[in-house]
Amino acid sequence: MSRSVMQPPAVRAGRPLWLAGGTRAARYPRLTGHEDCRVAIVGGGMTGALLAHAFASAGVSTVVVDAASVGAGSTAASAALLLQEPDMGLRQLTRRYGTSAARRIWALSRASVRELTDLVTRLRIPCDLRKRDTVYYAADAAGAALLRREYDARRRAGFAAAWLGPGAFRDLTGLTGGGAIRTRGGAQFDPYAACTGLMAAAVRAGARVFERTKVSSIEAGRHAVTIRTPGGGVTAERVIIATGYATPWLRPLAGRFQMYRTYVLTTEPVPRAQRDDVGLADVLLWNTERPYHYARWTADHRLLLGGSDRLMRPREHRRRQFETATCELRRYFESRLPALASIKTSSAWEGLFALTPDSLPYVGPHRHYPRHWFALGYGGNGMTFSALAARLLLERWHGDVSPDHALFEFGRMRA
Repeated sequence: MSRSVMQPPAVRAGRPLWLAGGTRAARYPRLTGHEDCRVAIVGGGMTGALLAHAFASAGVSTVVVDAASVGAGSTAASAALLLQEPDMGLRQLTRRYGTSAARRIWALSRASVRELTDLVTRLRIPCDLRKRDTVYYAADAAGAALLRREYDARRRAGFAAAWLGPGAFRDLTGLTGGGAIRTRGGAQFDPYAACTGLMAAAVRAGARVFERTKVSSIEAGRHAVTIRTPGGGVTAERVIIATGYATPWLRPLAGRFQMYRTYVLTTEPVPRAQRDDVGLADVLLWNTERPYHYARWTADHRLLLGGSDRLMRPREHRRRQFETATCELRRYFESRLPALASIKTSSAWEGLFALTPDSLPYVGPHRHYPRHWFALGYGGNGMTFSALAARLLLERWHGDVSPDHALFEFGRMRA
């Protein structure tokens, strides 16, 4: 079975803060000639780096190909809030999949943040990793009543959290709101530095990485899969598609995703006195609105603000939409944090992400794609679920398929 490859839409625009210095941790060659391996990974973002490190460290011959450069696509566009909580709340997942499955999904998501931060720490990757509490809030009393039910559900399930009333919430964030859930165990980092550091570790473990290598076609045979590129190709026992979403050459899967553009801006570094005026503590802040808004401080004391997500539409005027969305984003936060009005914006960018109907990724095989595995569709929780995808697919490689795998397979939508 051979599939030709079409070009996907650009995964980011603007200049992310993480790329502002113009430096690179490593540069890998363009593929020329032919490579043989056991596992080939298409995509050199955070998912591809974590997969490459997991498989290479397990002694599996691994090749990574990326159409651009490692970490410089959707990963560099990320705001890198490492949230333990899936985008879909515990109560919603319970209604969809039942109590046991919903609680297990949440437990796996929480464990994945720990696994990722532990790995980055163990490898001593310099990426400004910081542990941070998460504050998930509702803007008004009606929203807070629903959020309180979510809090109660989490507590019944054994997930530790604290409830913040309007006063405690304002003291912590400087915002007016109806209430919030505060959870320990989240984190933040520089996503580009983390990704390139993980890929370098994968190379040290034996992975071979090729940048500026576009995939022209993928042909799955009875005993192997062949990836063809303009300068050569790769033959492997298995290919893992880690492009974040179903690219145009995976047309049969496209209906399982909705593509969104998200927008991020950062301020100039803010002196301590002004940070006190803003009032936001060092937490990962996000709200119950859909699409939601989020904020955090960077390691060099810039305020990072994100949200204003928009469904990607054909023939959209992208530049005009970018300007409108970033202006709306700035106004949104200025209306809630008035001290922000005197602080200048230093950078703004957009990123492309895929959202599935239940906000969970697809990890595993698909019956129409022999010798393919997938790790796609992370919504707003890409960094967290990337770590989980790497673990699940390595388990599958070793034949250790547990009930956890079924929670993230394509077939779960029939449940």
